[in-house]
Amino acid sequence: MAETLLSRVREMVAQVRRNHALEHATIHLLSQRYRNIRVVGRSTPRGFVLYGDLSTDAVLEAAQEALALLKAGRQDLAVHPFCGTNAVAAGTLAGLGAFLVLTPRRRNLSEWLGRLPTVLLIATLASIVGQRLGLALQTTLTTDPRVGNLRIVAVVREEYGPTVAHYVYTEG
Repeated sequence: MAETLLSRVREMVAQVRRNHALEHATIHLLSQRYRNIRVVGRSTPRGFVLYGDLSTDAVLEAAQEALALLKAGRQDLAVHPFCGTNAVAAGTLAGLGAFLVLTPRRRNLSEWLGRLPTVLLIATLASIVGQRLGLALQTTLTTDPRVGNLRIVAVVREEYGPTVAHYVYTEG
């Protein structure tokens, strides 16, 4: 029973990683076609969602081309510089760095303020390193460009007031 549950969890994670790669590749292509596009994505085991004012045809066309490019070996498309993984890595390192500098001898306000330049320096350096770490984490942990037999089964547009969402459903 536990083995079955673990197997299901592993497969769900693998599906999210493949869909995350396809999401990034789709956003890369949309960004090339529509220069001032503002789009945000979120991956799930069933596919991914793109939030942004896009036509359904544009999303479907970009997703299909992205899938074909990933299957053809374009692994670079699976990593995106504005992925949330980068923000999490940078924020975590900056927060830990600030915590380490401020925690050991935080006795009074003047001592705390005296450490502020060091905190700012550490947080800035951690943010820079965190961006690079985020790219590495995408490559090794949060995306998988080896999409195998993944296929797009539907693209559904939903509108929530001014927000437009496209749900890209996948199988495989």
